[in-house]
Amino acid sequence: MQIVKRDAAGVVQVVYAGELAERRGDRAVIHARWAHGARDLGYVIFAPGDRFTEYFYADQWFNIMRVGGADGALKGWYCNITRPATITDEAIIYDDLLLDVWVSADGVCLVLDEDEFTAADLDDALRQGARRGLAEVLRWAQARLGPFAELSHGG
Repeated sequence: MQIVKRDAAGVVQVVYAGELAERRGDRAVIHARWAHGARDLGYVIFAPGDRFTEYFYADQWFNIMRVGGADGALKGWYCNITRPATITDEAIIYDDLLLDVWVSADGVCLVLDEDEFTAADLDDALRQGARRGLAEVLRWAQARLGPFAELSHGG
């Protein structure tokens, strides 16, 4: 299955392949591997072979990517604030709205790219949707909902 990341204007930024693990209602779960060189983000390093379990929602303003090392050990979750995803049999398409959240393996949340979001040329409806998505993904992390339920078991 193809995963297509677009910017807020709908311009394709990245296309990659993932294996559909589950599709239920408005949610799809994909397995993918980091196929690039090491990327040090300052709070985590994505390394070749890292395992991603990616959760896409057609009814939420975010997606959640569980990041595990090549050995499967949890590094944390990378969350993109997005328009609700378009999920078809062939592809998942999402529009990135610049805000991101990193949730560490011990549950600490780090909101990222607020300066880029503030400076971006987004209309009020997109800004409001993104802010709702940010609040909801933070709520999920703090309440250990969805993919974050793993934190309830000792992280």
